[in-house]
Amino acid sequence: MRVLAGLLLTGWYVVGCVSAPPLASAGDTANHGRKNGQVWVRGPWDAIKPSTQMDEVIDQLCPAVMELPGARGKEYGIEYCGAIYTLGDGTYYASYPSPLQRMVLVGPSSRKQCHPPRSVTDARGHTTIEADFHSHPWGPSPISDRDRRADTQLYFVRVQFDTRCQVMRLLPHLHEERPGELHLRQGKDWKLIGRILPEDKATGTITPVPE
Repeated sequence: MRVLAGLLLTGWYVVGCVSAPPLASAGDTANHGRKNGQVWVRGPWDAIKPSTQMDEVIDQLCPAVMELPGARGKEYGIEYCGAIYTLGDGTYYASYPSPLQRMVLVGPSSRKQCHPPRSVTDARGHTTIEADFHSHPWGPSPISDRDRRADTQLYFVRVQFDTRCQVMRLLPHLHEERPGELHLRQGKDWKLIGRILPEDKATGTITPVPE
């Protein structure tokens, strides 16, 4: 319980009063863009080695994303979103990360957001997304209440990490009666630190797991 309480209490980086920053539109690139209002990304990302084990892909994500521009920029930083997907061959691949959101704040902000991709373009064949991942440009920074809510879940797994490469995994179990599960990566294992009871899935409220 102490692990979860500490994570949640330190969830947002607090910024002093600032004037409203100007806004700029995020642009498409060869590796990500929008189609019919939804974000798409290209894969596979050559920085991540594919694997038949999703955890082996997850373990590579944070160090690679933290090398991207602004990924460690704190209140001036950038949040990146991507996908873990398959081609039906039993292997997991990571997409290129995307910083796309509705608008990009040019200036300090205590909240960052990128849009999880709805599709992956891979020249080798049809793709199926199994998980989404996103970064936070400061740390410690656990998974937010918004990212735990049922209406924001798109896939079987949600992965989030911060600049300390503290990795968290949410298994929402959306259309099941069993609770959602929040895990913290510790070495090569996942430690269960909280559950989202069926009646709390709409809000994403966490019930801590006693140690």
